[in-house]
Amino acid sequence: MSQRSERRGIHVDQSELLCKKGCGYYGNAAWQGLCSKCWREEYQRARQRQIQEDWALAEKLQREEDAAAYASSHGSQATPRSQTSQTPPSLAPFSKFEEKKTNEKTRKVTTVKKFFSPSSRAAPKKDSHEAKSHSPSFPRQLSVDSERVSREFVEFLKNLQKPGREIHKQSRLFIESMAMKKDLGADELSECVQDFYQNMSDRLMSHFKGSSEKVERVMDQVEKYIMTRLYKSVFCPETTDDEKKDLATQHRIRALHWVTIQMLCVPMDEENPEVADSVVKAITDVIEMDSRRVPRDKLACITSCSKHIFNAIRVTKGEPASADDFLPALIYIVLKANPPRLHSNIQYITRFCTPSRLMAGEDGYYFTNLCCAVAFIEKLDAQSLNLSPEDFERHMCGQVSPRGPGEAAPWPHAGPALSQLRRNLELLSSLETRQQQVMDGAHSLQAELSSWQESVGREVQEILEKYPLEIKPHASAIDADNADSDLLPPPLQPQVFAG
Repeated sequence: MSQRSERRGIHVDQSELLCKKGCGYYGNAAWQGLCSKCWREEYQRARQRQIQEDWALAEKLQREEDAAAYASSHGSQATPRSQTSQTPPSLAPFSKFEEKKTNEKTRKVTTVKKFFSPSSRAAPKKDSHEAKSHSPSFPRQLSVDSERVSREFVEFLKNLQKPGREIHKQSRLFIESMAMKKDLGADELSECVQDFYQNMSDRLMSHFKGSSEKVERVMDQVEKYIMTRLYKSVFCPETTDDEKKDLATQHRIRALHWVTIQMLCVPMDEENPEVADSVVKAITDVIEMDSRRVPRDKLACITSCSKHIFNAIRVTKGEPASADDFLPALIYIVLKANPPRLHSNIQYITRFCTPSRLMAGEDGYYFTNLCCAVAFIEKLDAQSLNLSPEDFERHMCGQVSPRGPGEAAPWPHAGPALSQLRRNLELLSSLETRQQQVMDGAHSLQAELSSWQESVGREVQEILEKYPLEIKPHASAIDADNADSDLLPPPLQPQVFAG
């Protein structure tokens, strides 16, 4: 089977990442495939329809109550008092039951009317005023991060002078108003924040006369200030099941620990030190996302992780990575990292990030791919990994290991230090093998030299025994026995040397 056909289960058409409305912006699974702009429009239309239906229901109940009250009043006038006083004792309990039922219905209708009446909408102002009496203790409870961000926000706004003071005032008022809305659902909280972003952006666009770069720079600081202050109250709120889904996603990823890089057809060679380093950095970035408070900072972690993935693929293939290579690699990184509170972080970014960052740009593209990767992991099956259903179930139950027989377990990616330690240990093992070979050769050479020395000694001894050495006596002087030598003239007389 070719690599292209193997990857068919993971391939996602890039058009599927865009909004289903066809507006050209990136969609999101949490918004049913719509972008933030189209989702807000749909949400507001649905909300308006719900309000109209509630109004219609309240008016219907009111008409029924008015009709019941009218019939009751006319019926009591037509009935003589004597007949009323002569009600049989056996019917008295039934009459009390009907009266109690009518009173309960009246209270119910009155409650519905009060809920939709203008006075009920103004009522929370009293609570807000009462809550403000306790507000002096609020600044003293700020965390270190909140105080630091507040100082940075004030320093940034000083450059804007008068508009800066107005931005700071509106931001503080919004934070105080959000403190009174802790009981709202996550969608309502998101709607409040997004409305504030939209209103602030419109006012800044008017002030800066259409300079989108300046508006974006100011909105980044506004988002940082507001979301740092509101983080604890809006991240994974109690009104949602985000925490339950976090645990489900974490258990799912743990159950898929056996998925290898080959099963996902990821073009990354982790034996390459540069690729392994990029993989470790990508895992670190996606884990670090949970420690950030600002949606923009969480998006920055996702973007950094994605760039490390692209670099690892580029080094492995020797050419730029494609979108079909990126998504399987991102799925592999998420499986290996198992980021904490992954679902909550995605929802937090979706609900409270400035819409422009999610609808377009590289941040929006990488975030949309992360959402696709999480959705793929939740629905991953045997066909996606080109396994038979039986093999997939055996892997999920832990009955079979993805490694071959005799293959060592892979080292976990715990950081650059551990990767360097692994390489050093492998190098030391290789050096130990070579040293053992050298020592064996030295011992062999020593044994050969000893054997050669013994053989040479034996041969010398045999030669000495075969040809013994004879030592002759001291030789006399030359011509010592020649008597006539004395008769020779002095130059010719032989010289005598002592032996």
